[in-house]
Amino acid sequence: MSTQAGSEKDRVIIFDTTLRDGEQSPGATMTHEEKLEVAELLDTMGVDVIEAGFPIASEGDFLAVQEIAKRTKNAIVCGLSRASPKDIDRCAEAVKPARRSRIHTFISTSPVHMKWKLQMEPEQVYELVIQQVTRARNYTDDVEWSCEDGTRTDHDFLCRCVEAAIKAGATTINIPDTVGYTVPDEYAALFRMVMERVPNADKARFSVHCHNDLGMAVANSLAGVRAGARQIECAINGIGERAGNAALEEVVMAMRVRNDVLPYWTNIDTTMLMRASKLVSAVTSFPVQYNKAIVGRNAFAHESGIHQDGMLKNNQTYEIMTPESVGVKQTSLVMGKHSGRHAFMHKLEELGYKLSDNQLEDAFVRFKALADRKKHVYDEDIEALVDEEIATAQDRIKLVSLTVIAGTMGPQSATATLDIDGRHETVQATGNGPVDATFNCIKKLVPHEATLELYQVHAVTEGTDAQAEVSVRLAENGKSVTAKGADPDTLVASAKAYLGALNKLMIKRQRHRPEAISAP
Repeated sequence: MSTQAGSEKDRVIIFDTTLRDGEQSPGATMTHEEKLEVAELLDTMGVDVIEAGFPIASEGDFLAVQEIAKRTKNAIVCGLSRASPKDIDRCAEAVKPARRSRIHTFISTSPVHMKWKLQMEPEQVYELVIQQVTRARNYTDDVEWSCEDGTRTDHDFLCRCVEAAIKAGATTINIPDTVGYTVPDEYAALFRMVMERVPNADKARFSVHCHNDLGMAVANSLAGVRAGARQIECAINGIGERAGNAALEEVVMAMRVRNDVLPYWTNIDTTMLMRASKLVSAVTSFPVQYNKAIVGRNAFAHESGIHQDGMLKNNQTYEIMTPESVGVKQTSLVMGKHSGRHAFMHKLEELGYKLSDNQLEDAFVRFKALADRKKHVYDEDIEALVDEEIATAQDRIKLVSLTVIAGTMGPQSATATLDIDGRHETVQATGNGPVDATFNCIKKLVPHEATLELYQVHAVTEGTDAQAEVSVRLAENGKSVTAKGADPDTLVASAKAYLGALNKLMIKRQRHRPEAISAP
């Protein structure tokens, strides 16, 4: 169910950077297996180009890009590299196994970046543009060149660099709004100016890459397309550096719903958007805001009496797209302790989940345990349960049991048993409150110096028996990770979230990224 197909000149290439720019979000680290799972879904849903990572960043990044290159069936697999021979060579090696590969190489071109970041004169940068594109082109005929901080670059210099990059063999030219500074009219004018002034502009496809610092990433991206760009660089749920990137689901559905004023088409199967959103949210532990466009929990919810009255008479009164078009199923199936495995599997399909047999079995056992404790099991309960199942599948440390003594008499105490690499260990600790005591238990068994930056609790559904969903953010040596845990017992959910973050920190410790890595 791709966006309406039309002529090839109106086709917009969807370049997904969830696994590269998205993973650079503080706390959004994914495991090797999670990256492969996300890449497979992106390939299945019709993404044209998967930017699989930054191969020079670490051995883990290199191996993930290489494995994605081996497994991807349809999409072009792309790696990112700076303007250095080592970066480009490493990137070429990583994407080499792909059926179709791309090297995406970039360099800063704005005065502020050249002076303070690169500490180079414009002529040095200009020469590097030619060198980096030429070197990349020696490996593949699909080379993308980006002028980092393009929207704050001098126009004359920008045109010189774009012309040189195309002449050296770049087939895609990306002009990114790296710092989310531009506005739609200005961004569109920039593309028109470059395409008019650069004599060989017709030899390359132009691309947009917008950050959301002022909340205009999607609007700017679409403005660039209206001005002639035919590739959008975006990410599932809009994740990415700082305030994030343009959200893939939003740009795709904007062109689908408003095809009258945005007469372009993509190859995305829009019925898979919700599934992709849930998967990325689960593996990154980044919750999707309730009122997020297209994939937010409230995107198709109506509480106002006036809205409900209109919806009962005709859905089009308050919905400009159907829930089904983005993979949201309307259902009246009520889940509870008497529900069987078949009904549970059906519910998971409706909610957009695709689990392995082992994951399904584990999730069903946990669902039945939850149903014994709750009168009504809502869709949100199941989503929280399955998201946690996906996120913790590879964890080295897991909660086995927790007992907490709390109240006005104090001090509060906790006794916890953890499974650490397959062996069970138990410890008791006190603290200034039940949560502090619980975390002190974990710290005794897993010593660390991480700082708790965020502890947040919310109820997944209504009612006193609702599951608690706890978010925890831990920071250690400048590295920050976030994890979620869900359980009807708030303290158990807290322990699960804390352990989830610790497991992610362990992965972080194994990664050694060069200090000065940045990207468009």
